[in-house]
Amino acid sequence: MGVLSGQVALVTGASRGIGRGVAIALAQAGANVAINYYDDPDVAAETAREVENAGSQALLVQGDVAEYENLERMVAETVKTFGRLTIGVANAVYSDRELFYEANLDGFRRTIDVTMWGAFHLLRAAARQMIAQDNGGSIVMISSPHAYTPIPRSMAYNMSKAAMDQMARTAAQELIDKRIRVNTITPGWIDTPGERKFTNDDAIQRVCKKLPWGRLGRPDEIGRGVVFFCDPASDYVNGSKILIDGGITLPWWANRGTGVPE
Repeated sequence: MGVLSGQVALVTGASRGIGRGVAIALAQAGANVAINYYDDPDVAAETAREVENAGSQALLVQGDVAEYENLERMVAETVKTFGRLTIGVANAVYSDRELFYEANLDGFRRTIDVTMWGAFHLLRAAARQMIAQDNGGSIVMISSPHAYTPIPRSMAYNMSKAAMDQMARTAAQELIDKRIRVNTITPGWIDTPGERKFTNDDAIQRVCKKLPWGRLGRPDEIGRGVVFFCDPASDYVNGSKILIDGGITLPWWANRGTGVPE
């Protein structure tokens, strides 16, 4: 029996990358998992098979998280299939990388619509279902160092992740009396297919050797953090944030003898 046996989770953006790692980790801990995907049913089906191989049940729920009605529908489908919803994970993202003053505004808005509004839509829809069930619950927001590091060419993504952090803490405050916990995970640089949108494998391998831990993180490592937050034994953990970044936010460059960044 896993620590999440009998629990039911909905994970957005779960067909690949961090979302897949989270879905599989939740399944390994005993939860049944609704897997949200946007436009690649075959890849999503691979995640579903991994969930089932872990001994849990999987449900595929297609939808664009930028539209709140889709989250309401996905929550309803999850409850219809599994009887309830006890865990929500806001993970879906979109990101274009351009200087803000040259950016295509359609891509800029799309980044905010998926990354910020999509997180809010999951948060709101999951919370409303958990409130109706009147038995508490756990919601986890997957944030980023972009929330507090002004990484250039990423203004829309930076804005969205900063908003997500404040969103999570505000929700934790407002949901205390409902016994619904809201926590945040901040991953570092994780080895995901999404990273290949901006660079190639050779460049990634060259850079990751210079990172403080000498490698990129793995999606399953983020998944274990989500399991910790959702574990009933973590009942006293609320409004918190965990860094899972291999020390990338530390001043690791100071260890190289110069005391200043290279």
